[in-house]
Amino acid sequence: MFSSTSLLVTIALALSVAANPILFNQRRAGTPITLKSAKRVNATGTFNLVVRDQARAKNLKAKGANPTLAFKNAGVVGSIPATNQAVDYTVDVQVGNPPTTYTLLVDTGSSNTWVGSSKPYIQTSTSIQTNDQVAVTYGIGDMEGTEFNDKLSLDAGLNVFGQSLGVATSSTGFDDVDGILGLGPNDLTVGTLKPDTKSTIPTVTDNLFSQAVIAANQVAISFEPTTSLSVQNGEITFGGTDSSKFVGSINLAPITKTKPAANFWGIDQAIRFGNTQILKQTAGIVDTGTTLTLIASDAFAQYQQLTGGIPNANTGLLQINATQFSALKSLFFTVNNVDYEFTADAQIWPRALNSAIGGQPDDIFLVVSDLGTPSGEGLDFINGFTFLERFYSVYDTANKKVGLANTPFTRATSNFNSV
Repeated sequence: MFSSTSLLVTIALALSVAANPILFNQRRAGTPITLKSAKRVNATGTFNLVVRDQARAKNLKAKGANPTLAFKNAGVVGSIPATNQAVDYTVDVQVGNPPTTYTLLVDTGSSNTWVGSSKPYIQTSTSIQTNDQVAVTYGIGDMEGTEFNDKLSLDAGLNVFGQSLGVATSSTGFDDVDGILGLGPNDLTVGTLKPDTKSTIPTVTDNLFSQAVIAANQVAISFEPTTSLSVQNGEITFGGTDSSKFVGSINLAPITKTKPAANFWGIDQAIRFGNTQILKQTAGIVDTGTTLTLIASDAFAQYQQLTGGIPNANTGLLQINATQFSALKSLFFTVNNVDYEFTADAQIWPRALNSAIGGQPDDIFLVVSDLGTPSGEGLDFINGFTFLERFYSVYDTANKKVGLANTPFTRATSNFNSV
């Protein structure tokens, strides 16, 4: 359901587009849209990646189980104080007319798009304030503010009209970016508005499709492993896929029916270490907003035993030595009867970036970590972007599927050989 204010805005925008079709049809309808994305590692040397990701995981599970959490418990769900993002992928968008450029985190684990955390929102001729407040919690931070509908531009001549934007009046945990580009299923927006607590908010992808800018209601994401603190090494494609970014075919798996994972980009997956199964087929999610690859506590205990890893006090990550790395077997993630090989190199943090997380140059840290809860709770793993740096991913709203494919970087050896 949509608020009456949003409906009026939609009607007004439709009339505006009819009067000025050139504004709307600057790109051939149905052509996929590709944006470049940048990876940033916020080098402080003091944060604990595991604690951060476990707090986000706790919030995701709580949100999936109870969509109305945003206003009932804003800022309460997370188990750690709000901290700035440790590692993130960002994209630049323009809002308003004349436009202001905002740098937003790319997040498939949430669906609200909002601005105003760092750079203030500037109202222009296209800004229309609604009657709703907005609140979103992330476990590692939160935002509260006011809903506006505004023009959002993804690149020159490519516009989304009447996009719902949260404008933050307060936020924590996002001081070094301007907000979030939410690419999750739009059901995750239920409960984020007030008083329209039962309303859903169309995502940017939804609006691109409904306004006939793209032919398919889907988004595809390409990330690549990197050994730099900040580099443009990602790509987001709306309405299609980029065949240059993957090899072989894309395996489209149905959204899991198991909750709370079913409320996200959730899939059913089994995991084995070499030939040893450590997690039987169960439900979990694919999430760009989680740094590590998290698995249920019982599976993680087996993984720790099999790798010989020892928790490092500074990073929270398992640490192994060079001999253990030489013996490290691949993990195999089985999704929709297809195996995805997570090689030994994929399982370690890039050693060139060890200092950014409090490690020494020759340390070897594993990026597979403890979800913080046992299996059997309906969200037993999170394939974070350490996983996604090795695999192409597709998020298909219309068909309720998640796609995965190998890439030229699936078996890259840059992480170990970067020192």
